[in-house]
Amino acid sequence: MSTRTGNRDLTKGAVWQVILRFAFPLLLGNLLQQLYNVTDSVIVGQFLGKQALAAVSASFFIYYFIISLVIGIGSGTSVVISQFFGAKQYEKVQKAFSSFFIFMLVAGILLSIAGIIFAKPMFKLTNTPEDVIPYAVSYFRIYVGGTFLFVTFNSVISILRGVGESVRPMLFILLTTVLNVVLDLLFIAVFHWGIEGAARATVIAQGIGMCVALVYVNNAHPLLSIKKKDLLFDMGLFKEGLRIGLPTSVQQCAIALGLIALLGIVNGFGTDTLTAYGAAGKIDTIIIQAVLTFSGALAAFCGQNIGAGRFDRVREGVKFAMLVNFLLSLATFTAIYFFGDKMMLAFTRDPNVIAIGQEYLLIMGGFFIVHGGLNIFNGALRGAGDTFFTMIVSLTSLWLIRIPLASWFSSIWGRVGIWWAIGASLCIGLTMTYIYYRLGLWKNKGAVRKQNRD
Repeated sequence: MSTRTGNRDLTKGAVWQVILRFAFPLLLGNLLQQLYNVTDSVIVGQFLGKQALAAVSASFFIYYFIISLVIGIGSGTSVVISQFFGAKQYEKVQKAFSSFFIFMLVAGILLSIAGIIFAKPMFKLTNTPEDVIPYAVSYFRIYVGGTFLFVTFNSVISILRGVGESVRPMLFILLTTVLNVVLDLLFIAVFHWGIEGAARATVIAQGIGMCVALVYVNNAHPLLSIKKKDLLFDMGLFKEGLRIGLPTSVQQCAIALGLIALLGIVNGFGTDTLTAYGAAGKIDTIIIQAVLTFSGALAAFCGQNIGAGRFDRVREGVKFAMLVNFLLSLATFTAIYFFGDKMMLAFTRDPNVIAIGQEYLLIMGGFFIVHGGLNIFNGALRGAGDTFFTMIVSLTSLWLIRIPLASWFSSIWGRVGIWWAIGASLCIGLTMTYIYYRLGLWKNKGAVRKQNRD
């Protein structure tokens, strides 16, 4: 089968050049996606006040929990497709994608219904401040109603990256980002629809992005097609994706629950702390995105090279990514040190919220290199199909370390203890993951090798 239209073979060429060529459009796409996520917060914070901004922040963590199951399964299927592509087994690429898309569509619809029904109880359960709950419920019910659009759009983006295509996913995300900004301003500043307008803007932008992405894969891509005649559910390939993705799903669910538990601790310090935590967390995510991008690039790079039996290239790729991690972490911490307070001004003019946000950014900035290193090794292990160990590490560092330490430290040092607990858990997680990577037990976890043995 032809591999025209931009699919990239990551098993040939100088490792650093291959990774950079693939990662650069991926980085732009991820930055655009983060900008997309941040748009609601910035516009809501500037036009509707800190209660509405806090509502968007609280909604994010609960929404992340709702979609965490399908995110994990999607990552597993992306790895399977990447490995089949690297092994030149192109007929299995389309079957796996079709099976994955059908699952994501059905799961997205069910999650939308569940989120609408249980919105208010979830905010009550997380100890959300009473002055924030009405805003949060109004925003969340509309936002979660578009879950099926979000997961199907991102499934197409994920699979395109899995077969080595990173430019068009970036363009699709650029389209949705621009639409979201325009519609946010239109619905909030012109139509005065309040926080519901921000949610509607996101859902509409996601829907248009999904339609454009589907038109592309159906009409211009030889490996990926989900036209009616191609919509087949292959249980064998889906089970293989499930085998790799289920540990990640459990991991994502546990992480989401942990973030909600942590949110409950943060909420105990009031609306200002919740607002600052949400806004500074988005800044944190944007700044470190360059490092985190290498995790996604490595997953595709390692998946293809493991499928081709090129473990030497996998090791080279990890070393190069760690060098980039060191340089970028140094640069991003410097940016936060000098401009952290000015970054917070994009979200709010409240001096107390800005001060709390800057405090968070300075502490977390010191752990950027640890965070980036952990994600790089996780990316390599995901590309190998070894997701069980990363699940164990995530559960251990979050539930046995981060949450207990956050509760303990915050009782001694106040809210600042929460930020230090997050950093401590990242350090322990990186140590465990690095030792496992060095042991090399991940080398026989690939889908291609497993199927060949069967």
